[in-house]
Amino acid sequence: MAQDTDVVVIGMGVGGEHAAERLAEAGLTVVGVEAELVGGECPYWACIPSKMMIRAANLLAEGRRIPGMAGQSQVDPDFSPVAARIRQEATDDWNDQVAVDRFAGKGGHFIRGHARLAGPGRVEVDGQVFTARRGVVLATGSRPQAPPVPGLDRVPYWTNRAAVSVKEPPSSLLVLGGGAVGLELAQVFARFGTRVAIIEAMDRLLPAEEPETGALLREILATEGITVRTGAKATGARYAPGALSLILDGGEELTAERLLVATGRRPNLTGLGLDSIGLDPEARALQVDGQMRAADGIWGVGDVTGRGLFTHVAMYQAEIAVRDILGEPGPDADYRALPRVTFTDPEIGSVGLTEAQARQQGLLVRTGTAQVPSSARGWIHKTGNEGLIKLVEDADRGVLVGATSAGPMGGEVLYGLAVAVQCQVPIEQLRHMIYAYPTFHRAVEDALADLRRGREADAGNHS
Repeated sequence: MAQDTDVVVIGMGVGGEHAAERLAEAGLTVVGVEAELVGGECPYWACIPSKMMIRAANLLAEGRRIPGMAGQSQVDPDFSPVAARIRQEATDDWNDQVAVDRFAGKGGHFIRGHARLAGPGRVEVDGQVFTARRGVVLATGSRPQAPPVPGLDRVPYWTNRAAVSVKEPPSSLLVLGGGAVGLELAQVFARFGTRVAIIEAMDRLLPAEEPETGALLREILATEGITVRTGAKATGARYAPGALSLILDGGEELTAERLLVATGRRPNLTGLGLDSIGLDPEARALQVDGQMRAADGIWGVGDVTGRGLFTHVAMYQAEIAVRDILGEPGPDADYRALPRVTFTDPEIGSVGLTEAQARQQGLLVRTGTAQVPSSARGWIHKTGNEGLIKLVEDADRGVLVGATSAGPMGGEVLYGLAVAVQCQVPIEQLRHMIYAYPTFHRAVEDALADLRRGREADAGNHS
């Protein structure tokens, strides 16, 4: 016998959990289904525990910066408080009972299991069948994607889950992938004494961001003793007890105690029964419209939509889906000012389009840059002050379409730039703002001055 409910939420990661709780609070009957932990990747294996690791590693770096600034220091790394904090404060030793109880307290019905669609409005969960009167929310997240390196499938490599679950750092670590996750964890372990090498197939680190940021991080990581290989393709992997090896094109072989594979993630659509409602089960991502609708009575939120594998995107999309399910009016999703932060030291905050993306869209692009160390706060900060501001202007409209803030607290400095991109504030208005002194964000004023110089040079060339 099928059980009737208003909504079934398949996948209770941050997006699904938020949608399920909001709908239950609104008085709907909601069934939330999760095969793993309620809350998903972010609180247990990603955002929160990794940032605890980063905070600890940054403290070590700051301690090592004391000589010449404030006396003498000796830093003796100890990873055990980090591991204990992750278990006790972030994950409850990977137990989600608090989250389950919170959902139940809002009136939701939780089921631990694997769910699949069985036709319009019908969901099967390990033998149980539910009929959803209002519809179904798909929020099944994403999974790590390993590259097709010969032999890698026979190597006990780490993903981010294993990396944040360790009680002791490895003596040596190979990191395959020079994106945000790989760089963050590489720097953490290096600061705790691990010998680290990063291998990135593209010609620079952070290939999805401005090239200046990848170059900046490469310099910083080198000063911390991290080996970086860019433009290096792994052509083979080998394993022997206590040693994992990657063979690079050209024959170079790198060996370490552990291997972290951080080469991206893919939306998790496998086994969802999408074909039962006329959707493509082989699609790379779930296609949704501006109100998060994937089909009649089907909404998708979070990583499955492929619109940025970020917690903040999942929460944003969940709120839109909730409004639509409840019949409340609201604007379509707007990703023009999608923010993203790589929590390395220095932090790399980005919003909107990179210069390359803007040019690919056919925009008339003008850029302005400034170095954070040359700002007043950067000069005062001194050691550990590396960074830059880069602005990307749509010169035809005179507005920012993208920006990057790299440096101490780069993710926090990003906020004002994100508002400017979202609200399409004219460059001339930004130039005539008052920027607090002495702050890191005052470097934005210098980058705007660089934009103005570019505009004047363009005008001179056309006169």
